[in-house]
Amino acid sequence: MELELPPVIHENYHLLVSAVALLFGIVSLYGLRSNLKTRRKSKEIWRKSSNNSGNDGLQSPETDGSTDVIIVGAGVAGAALACTLAKDGRRVHVIERDLTEPDRIVGELLQPGGYLKLIELGLEDCVDGIEAQQVFGYAIYMNGKNTKLSYPLEKFDSDISGRSFHNGRFIQRMREKAATLPKVKLEQGTVTSLLEKEGTVQGVCYKTKDGQTLTAYAPLTIVCDGCFSNLRRSLCKPKVEVPSCFVGLVLENIDLPYANHGHVILADPSPILFYPISNTEVRCLVDVPGQKVPSISNGEMANYLKTVVAPQIPPELYDAFVAAVDKGNIRTMPNRSMPADPQPTPGALLMGDAFNMRHPLTGGGMTVALSDIVLLRDLLRPLRNLNDAPMLCHYLESFYTLRKASHLADSGVPNSVGHLMGWLPVSSTINTLAGALYKVFCASPDPARKEMRNACFDYLSLGGIYSEGPISLLSGLNPRPLILFLHFFAVAIYGVGRLLIPFPTPKRLWLGARLIMGASGIIFPIIRSEGVRPMFFPVTVPAYYRTPRVA
Repeated sequence: MELELPPVIHENYHLLVSAVALLFGIVSLYGLRSNLKTRRKSKEIWRKSSNNSGNDGLQSPETDGSTDVIIVGAGVAGAALACTLAKDGRRVHVIERDLTEPDRIVGELLQPGGYLKLIELGLEDCVDGIEAQQVFGYAIYMNGKNTKLSYPLEKFDSDISGRSFHNGRFIQRMREKAATLPKVKLEQGTVTSLLEKEGTVQGVCYKTKDGQTLTAYAPLTIVCDGCFSNLRRSLCKPKVEVPSCFVGLVLENIDLPYANHGHVILADPSPILFYPISNTEVRCLVDVPGQKVPSISNGEMANYLKTVVAPQIPPELYDAFVAAVDKGNIRTMPNRSMPADPQPTPGALLMGDAFNMRHPLTGGGMTVALSDIVLLRDLLRPLRNLNDAPMLCHYLESFYTLRKASHLADSGVPNSVGHLMGWLPVSSTINTLAGALYKVFCASPDPARKEMRNACFDYLSLGGIYSEGPISLLSGLNPRPLILFLHFFAVAIYGVGRLLIPFPTPKRLWLGARLIMGASGIIFPIIRSEGVRPMFFPVTVPAYYRTPRVA
C-alpha cells in the first residue's frame, strides 16, 4: 500500500524541493571552502612521517619491541579497543588512571547500532550479568501529549535492540575480558606526557600507582582518556563547549509508562530523560542549560527539582521522582561538545571522548566509539608492521576521513562491514543529530523556535516514514547524513506549511521565513564543524582512496 503525504506537505512540495536545492548549493560552497584546509593537513602529516621514517623508524632504541600499541585509558573506548586489537594479534599495553569501577550518570544507553558494533567486535557478552535492559525505542512527551517511536528492528533477530545499564558495570566487564587476553597488559597508572622525537610520538611517560615514573614505547599510541583528557591538546585543536549540565537521579521500583523505552519530556527550559538501568532502577537526567546549576549543598537544587521540574513530570512518575529528590543522592555532570579536529601526529591517534564529543541527549557516544573501533581494526589488519611510519600515517589519516565518509553499503546487510567501501558515517551523522535535536528540543521565547519545536513533535507523531526515518538515524541503524538533512528541513517545511493554513498573512509569512532561517542557523554550523566534504562528498578527499580493501 502506498503511503500518502499529509496535505500540508503535499501542498508545499515544490517549496520543499526548492529549499533543498538552495540548501545543497550552500553545502557545496562550504565544501569548496574546506578543500584548502584538508589539503594542508594531508601535506603536513606526510611531511612529518617522511622526515621521521629513516633508519630509526618509529620504534625507540630503548624498547625491546614487546609492545605494538599503547592505549591510554580503559573506559568504553579503551577497553573495547584493547580486546579488539589483541584478538587481531597485536601486543597491547593499556594504562588506566583508576581501575576501580567508575560511577557515572552518563554513558548508560547503547543504541541498537552500537550493539551491532559490539557484536561485530565479539564483545556482546559484556552486557550479560549486569542487569542490562533491552530498549526498543522512545516515548516523547510534550504539553500533555505523547507519542511512541519504535526502533526499526523488523529485519533483525529478537536479541537486537538498544541496551541500558550502569556504565561502571559495563566498563568493568570489558576490562575483565581484556585482562584475560594473553596479549593485553592492563596497568594502573597516570600518563603525564607523550614521548616525541622529531615530531613522531614514540610512547608515553607515566606514573604507576606506587608513584614510580616509567616510560613505555610502541609504534602506535592511542589516546582514549575520556572527556577530561590532558593529552588531547598535542593531538588536536580542542574547541570544547558546555551547552548544559545533567542533574542525575535514580528512581527505584517504578515502572515506566512504556516498558523498555526511553522517555523524553520536552520540558521548559530543556528536556528531561528517563530510562531503565537495572531490574529495579530508572535513571532520570534533568538537563539544565548553561554551565551553572543550583547548589546541592544548600538545598537550592532540591527546591528547583520540586518546584520547576516535578510539575512537568508525567503523573505516573511524579511520586517516584519526588522520593528520589528527597533521598538526596543528586549528581551533576557538565555536557560537553567538541567537534573532531585532529592535528597530524605520526605515531599517535585520538579516540573516544578525548577526540570527539556531542551532547548526550541522543545517547550516541558509545555507538560512535564502537563504530570507530571497528573501522580502525579493519584499517590496521593489512598493516602487520606498525613500524612503517609513512604507511601507518596514511592509514590513520584515512581513519579520520572514513569515520565521516558517506558511501552506501552494498552488502545488503544492515551495518555490515564486509569491506570499507561499505562504510557509513556514524560519527558525523550522530554528532549532527545530537547538536541539532538538542537545540530544537529546548524551550525558547522566540516564536520561530517555538514553532520549530512544536512542528518537530507533531512531525514525529505522524508515524510511518515521518517517525521511522528520524528514529533510524537516532538508533545508529541508518547513519546517512542526507537522510538527516532531508528530515530536518522536512520538519521546517512542515512547520511553515502549518503557518500558511488557512491564510498566509504577512505576519505568518515572516514567521515562516524566520523558522527556515532558524533551522539553517542550527544545522549548518554543526555540519560545517563536522566537515562538509567527508560527510557529503567523500570521493573528493584523497584519503578516501588510500584505504585497504578487507575481504
